[in-house]
Amino acid sequence: MSSPVVVGLDFGGTKIAAALCDLAGRRLGTTTVPTLPEHGARAALDRAIDAAHRLVRDRGSDVDLLAVGASTFGIPGEHGVALSPAVPGWDGIALGRELRDAFSGADVRVATDVKAGAFVEVEYGALAGCDPGVYLNLGTGLAAALVIGGRVVDGQHGASGEIGYHLRSVDDVGVTAADRRVLEDVVSGSALRRSAMTLSPDAMDAADVFARAPHSPALAELVHTFVSELSFHVVNLAITVDPARIAVGGGLVRSWSRIEGPLRLALKGAVPYPPELVVARFPYDAPLLGALALATSTARDRLTQRIPVWAAY
Repeated sequence: MSSPVVVGLDFGGTKIAAALCDLAGRRLGTTTVPTLPEHGARAALDRAIDAAHRLVRDRGSDVDLLAVGASTFGIPGEHGVALSPAVPGWDGIALGRELRDAFSGADVRVATDVKAGAFVEVEYGALAGCDPGVYLNLGTGLAAALVIGGRVVDGQHGASGEIGYHLRSVDDVGVTAADRRVLEDVVSGSALRRSAMTLSPDAMDAADVFARAPHSPALAELVHTFVSELSFHVVNLAITVDPARIAVGGGLVRSWSRIEGPLRLALKGAVPYPPELVVARFPYDAPLLGALALATSTARDRLTQRIPVWAAY
């Protein structure tokens, strides 16, 4: 008798991670391949699909692939992935349809990387039982996901929680995103590193900037401005949603000791009912774990539907 398994895929701007697990969540295999955006979207997708197929083949013939979950940068839709400039041509990849064709017979679920991260936090992590809740991703980019009634909110176009596009001042009103500096251009890991390099050209990454800040007045001021603007927008988000808890994930959590205090103080000072503020249970690899959780949930639903009605009596 074959064993049911699922595949998770996390499409990132620099690498693509793939994992295979059983329905109990036991990891059976993991691999990564480079995205190589300079080679285009189709080549990146083909490498990811080949890597996932190898994971399944390596388990032999006694596995039954029930579902594939995928997380991606950008907003996946029926005809392509919108808002995805990191890989040329990714906006023309109908990711769900491509994966259904590549994994015939398997159910497929696709989500943004941040919404996939929120899903795993709802299912198994820091947002379980929180209604409403907010998953805040502080990584290379900036985004949030809203959780209401135990479900991650998609929005009309799948773009709910894309706070990286927030206006930064009243001067931005009526100006298109292409003609202004959106919030993500200023408050994100990549933005912090870009700003720091003008002050310290050898700065390695955002974590390095936070680490050096206590020893550099210029970097300390940069970090202060960064955290202040982040706090401004998180406070407004908390006032709008009135969440029970905000769970924070992403690479910048490695510098949580420099972010937590000012952010907590801002929430306490300005939000009528300040939410609990915690680090996510899966702060660094939530998109891949979220993809696996989406696939596992889908596979379990599929198995439930296979049970005849009379089997319950």
